[in-house]
Amino acid sequence: MFDFGLRIKELREAHNMSQEALGRRVGRSKPVICSYENNIKIPPLDVLINLANVFNVSLDYLVGIDKKETLFINDLSNSQIELLKIIIEEFRENKAPNKGLSIRQQKILNMLLVEFFS
Repeated sequence: MFDFGLRIKELREAHNMSQEALGRRVGRSKPVICSYENNIKIPPLDVLINLANVFNVSLDYLVGIDKKETLFINDLSNSQIELLKIIIEEFRENKAPNKGLSIRQQKILNMLLVEFFS
């Protein structure tokens, strides 16, 4: 059975945030955050949305519908998005450890260097 309060607590702790700090971010007091984590209260939709945004997860993940975290790419450039797609494809296709970088991996590394240092 899904434990909503535990999900909130785990996300909060993973982000090194106190209940008070999280409360400030979502417009609620520390005791209210505590009541969410202890499954005493269920946050209203606006707070759920704020929590999802603070933790960079989907509402589905937050409420236990989807077990995987979501990667939001809204603030990335088109070239950064394309680079992420290439990296994800490489991870999916190339699961065996190599002794060195393939030509494709070298190109990906070069693209990363250009993206971060130009």
